[in-house]
Amino acid sequence: MAQEKLSYEQFLAAVLDEYDQTFVQELHNYLLDNGCKATFEEKKTGLLSSHKHTKTKKTVINLLLKKHGLLVRIYGENIGKYPDFLNALPPEMVQSIDSAGMCKRLVNNGCSPKCIGYDFTIGDAHFQKCRYNCFEFLVTPESAPYIRQFVENELKERTAI
Repeated sequence: MAQEKLSYEQFLAAVLDEYDQTFVQELHNYLLDNGCKATFEEKKTGLLSSHKHTKTKKTVINLLLKKHGLLVRIYGENIGKYPDFLNALPPEMVQSIDSAGMCKRLVNNGCSPKCIGYDFTIGDAHFQKCRYNCFEFLVTPESAPYIRQFVENELKERTAI
């Protein structure tokens, strides 16, 4: 299936869960209000929303609507600047990070030299994870406030640059 551009309204209409729909609306509005631009498209695996920070020209988050639910992928380029937040993540979110793929460039220099993985700690655990799935979380009533705070922390640091 070819990639097809969608409107925000089409993306939102595809989010059937009421909780997820409210979450998407609030997060989308917050991102737009804080200097991000959004694009929406249909991929083979589901619908994708991408929000780029206009100042840095880099993606802040992707929203992925898949059969098993709404996922948020956060690109935490500035995680070293808010370690207290990472240490406060609930166990389910830390487990999600732990199960993400290792960064092949950081671990054995086996990935693209342009790829930058994440090297960080949460508590006593040291992580070296791939940037493309490290901070990918299923939206639930428990994870949603942490996802929102994560995005706020990242945007604050990107805006400060």
